[in-house]
Amino acid sequence: MIDPAIDAIDVRVYTVPTDAPEADGTIAWDSTTMVMVRATSGAAVGTGWTYGAAACGAVANDVLAPIVRGRSALDVGGCWEAMVKAVRNSARQGIAGYAISAVDIALWDLKARLLDLPLHRLLGAVRGSVPVYGSGGFTSYSQRRLHDQLDGWAHGQRIPRVKIKIGESWGTEPDRDLARMRKARETIGDEVELFVDANGGYSRKQAVRVMAEAAELNVAWFEEPVSSDDLDGLREVRNAVAADVTAGEYGLDLYYFQRMCQAQAVDCLQVDASRCGGITEWMRAAAVAASHGLEVSGHCGPHLHAHVAAATPNLRHLEWFHDHVRIESMFFDGTLDPQGGTITPDSSAPGNGLTLRESDIAQYRVG
Repeated sequence: MIDPAIDAIDVRVYTVPTDAPEADGTIAWDSTTMVMVRATSGAAVGTGWTYGAAACGAVANDVLAPIVRGRSALDVGGCWEAMVKAVRNSARQGIAGYAISAVDIALWDLKARLLDLPLHRLLGAVRGSVPVYGSGGFTSYSQRRLHDQLDGWAHGQRIPRVKIKIGESWGTEPDRDLARMRKARETIGDEVELFVDANGGYSRKQAVRVMAEAAELNVAWFEEPVSSDDLDGLREVRNAVAADVTAGEYGLDLYYFQRMCQAQAVDCLQVDASRCGGITEWMRAAAVAASHGLEVSGHCGPHLHAHVAAATPNLRHLEWFHDHVRIESMFFDGTLDPQGGTITPDSSAPGNGLTLRESDIAQYRVG
């Protein structure tokens, strides 16, 4: 085939209000912003996105688009390397990294569509379906809303693992955290795994104490019990609790993941392709984790991760995150069904299998 060039990079920013006030242990929000990148080569269009500040869109449009425009759409690795080099003086570890991620994901989708292949087949599938866990359980939820959400996942969709937020108000409400954990266990029953996420809201000893008090709840997954920057603290908590300790969602380059693995700070490494450098860096981060005997778990953006997860040998699961599931279902046709606790990428559709519903989402566009 004739080597196809990248003709254009179109960047758009959308802000979608939440369906209810939301909060975790350390922050509250009432809207979510998606920065979407559309990469074009001839009639083919690839789509990528990140969830972050609108400023990510300016970097993608003003800095990265000129770098990749005109390059071969088949040489995603070369485009990625050029983008990383271009942001050296702007610091990749931040908004620029999110922007690189969105462009990289769009380029992988574009390449798969040009080759008329499902993205997971282009990447090299190792599984047909990808395990997911239901994620939400915000600290701002009432007991009724918490019950309804968890019950819908555990018994309506039969997802065998669910996660709630704890560490409320920077760890100052441990009694309410424990009450909500008990309510969650009561709702889902004994057969469903209970995950919790403190978003770094606890101190080291406090995190250990909370897990000790929750021992009868059989918590399986303890996410960011302390700050993900505190590798010694993560390791201390990991060594003291029965639950698997995890972190990594804020990883923005390969060296971050290497440090976390070398520090023996986690039982499972979280990776977010919309932050770390896209699908290109996800695959390298997964290899680093594998070299330390660790599995990886995809953080948020389930439709963004579905195909690369299907091509990752040491994958544990993906996060079926309430906000992003809602937005991706609003924005695209072809979204996936988590019934039974897995999602299955479409093997009959090229690229990521999604079709943008532009007329439906125009009202959310900003800037």
